[in-house]
Amino acid sequence: MLFSVTFHGQMADPADEHEILRHCVDQAVLADQVGFDRVWAVEHHGLQWCSHMSAPEVFLATVAARTSRIRIGHGVVCLPFAFNHPVRAAERAAMLDVLSDGRLDLGVGRGATEVETSLFGVDPERTYAELDEGLRIIASAWRDDALEWHGPLLDVGPRRLVPQPVQLPHPPLFLACSRQETVELAAEYGIGALVMGFGGVEEVRKLRKVYDDAIASRSTERLVSTEVNDHLAALCPTVVLEDGQRALEIGLRGQRFFAQAIGHYYMGRPRPDESIDPVTRQPGRPDLDADQTRAMDRARDAQVAFLNEARIPADPTTLGVFNTEHAYGTPDQAIRYVEQLQEAGADEVICLVQMGTVPPEASLETIRMWGEHVIPHFRR
Repeated sequence: MLFSVTFHGQMADPADEHEILRHCVDQAVLADQVGFDRVWAVEHHGLQWCSHMSAPEVFLATVAARTSRIRIGHGVVCLPFAFNHPVRAAERAAMLDVLSDGRLDLGVGRGATEVETSLFGVDPERTYAELDEGLRIIASAWRDDALEWHGPLLDVGPRRLVPQPVQLPHPPLFLACSRQETVELAAEYGIGALVMGFGGVEEVRKLRKVYDDAIASRSTERLVSTEVNDHLAALCPTVVLEDGQRALEIGLRGQRFFAQAIGHYYMGRPRPDESIDPVTRQPGRPDLDADQTRAMDRARDAQVAFLNEARIPADPTTLGVFNTEHAYGTPDQAIRYVEQLQEAGADEVICLVQMGTVPPEASLETIRMWGEHVIPHFRR
């Protein structure tokens, strides 16, 4: 079982951008110090309420320079050509591998929100085809002495790309998987699956079976490289503090913001707004003082928890993200949840701590708690 932490650069107030992005680096450095295996950084563009991580290679280079052990997860690179030409993506990632002394992992995806595709002029009808061809070009560029590619979309080479990655034959490859179809595709490609774990343990168990079944029936013709990476990593929203109830309250609020951000950009819903109650959909009460506002937050979170326990979807259009059965609470509660993920077949737990409304100090304390209590439990 591996443990990693992922960063979206998400924030409730864009005015905090400078502070939050630098704090993400500090959290990644702490993750290295306390025993996490990997740090992931996403790539998104123009998604103000969802992610400010538009140049993850710069973020990860900064993290690599301040760490010595933790692996550097460039995940995921948006591979439609208007986002990142595959030759450029291969060069940039290889440079990261060199400068991190062979610690790079590369994940790829489509970056398929309308905001992002329209910003770069990406043809939504070509994203899967460009992802497929781009992934194969990257693997070839790293594996072969000279890249020569003549495909249906691109002609390249012959050219030797420099620098070449340190890891041989090349860094491990992964695919972002939000649906059953992309999990199957990752298995057919012979690369790792980065799956959404918002639905909880049973969702991870289901996707593990899909992955294993596709691996068992795949043809070698679909593999993107001779280097196969059959590895399933599951996202795990988490806030862990000594005060378990406070951790649950902070975690549910952050998860709710994350859900609203996804709903806004992927499904056309209103943007996240902490002045709107996500359960009643009514405006907040600006006349309330801080204590009264916190009391309303607790009541709102309790309602979300009730909806989860009653198996009533709080908001069916947000991919089940109001499921509250995640690693929230004390270290012991987190351990019990991770044991379930392990039994369900997760090879790696990707901790999602840095959600829009989670205070930076709570993120740091969560990472520390995982390093001091949760991870050592599984290392034994």
